[in-house]
Amino acid sequence: MTPPNAGKGRPKGVPNKSTALLKDAILKAAQAAGGGGEEGLVNYLTAQATETPAAFMSLLGKVLPMQVVGDEDNPVQHLVKIERVVVRPPDRDA
Repeated sequence: MTPPNAGKGRPKGVPNKSTALLKDAILKAAQAAGGGGEEGLVNYLTAQATETPAAFMSLLGKVLPMQVVGDEDNPVQHLVKIERVVVRPPDRDA
């Protein structure tokens, strides 16, 4: 006879323990890379935004809300298109 909860697995929405540990370790490493302290993570992400903007923008796209919702008293009238254009510097050897 099997136990009553056999085969059910983790409840929906509860992260895997290894995933939670890995996320925690990544955040701690980023904080340390940014100089530690409360501002370490912000310092690290600021540096990444400057040094690798494509990767940072990808990350930003994942954390921004998918839907823009206005306040009832001040609804969203229109959205402005934001476009990122990569401009290569001129060749200095020429």
